[in-house]
Amino acid sequence: MARLVLWDIDGTLLHGGETAAAVFDRALEAVLGVRPSSRPSMSGKTDPQILLDYLDLLGLDPAGVDLEAVLARLADELAAAQAQLRAGGRVLPGVREALATLAARPGWHQSVLTGNLARNARLKLETFGLLPFVDLEIGAFGSDRPRRTALLPVALDRLRRRHGVVLDPSAVWVIGDTPFDLAVARAHGARALLVGTGRFPPAVLAALGPDAVRCDLRDTEGLLELLAT
Repeated sequence: MARLVLWDIDGTLLHGGETAAAVFDRALEAVLGVRPSSRPSMSGKTDPQILLDYLDLLGLDPAGVDLEAVLARLADELAAAQAQLRAGGRVLPGVREALATLAARPGWHQSVLTGNLARNARLKLETFGLLPFVDLEIGAFGSDRPRRTALLPVALDRLRRRHGVVLDPSAVWVIGDTPFDLAVARAHGARALLVGTGRFPPAVLAALGPDAVRCDLRDTEGLLELLAT
């Protein structure tokens, strides 16, 4: 049976370290001339949502800000900091083995559902050698929709157009590390696996009632069995 597995990136596949957050500060300073003194919570949000949260902290009206210019500069800043990203970040335990195993599974499709802009998602995966395992052409990104819960239909539509595969959401697994990932799955009838490799410990994630919870992704065989159900 065909499956679509959609991975979150930050906190699920990798940690980007300080660089992944600092580029937002630099982008805002470059475009708006002001450097934030604090940061909003970023876990599970899309980059456009994070930008609006920053503007709220700064007391700025979004109507008076060129949002696209800030987001474009964000991508530029991350690209310029790729070496620092590589040095300060890391792939999370079991991720490389899990991605490689699922990529070799006949009839299964694997991509990302992430709050990152598409350009930033590609750069992060490329930086840590994960890009060959996922089909980014069927992914869904923060640059597609500002609301994360609207992203799953984007991925399903791209799967249909690129591969001619039409899947019911019940054949989709969303894998992430935050309550937002669960919300995406629940909004569309997909299933959710939450992993405690981000800011939320496994016990907190389990209390939310996802289909499954793991401390990390080291058990590749168990992961495959779960996703096949």
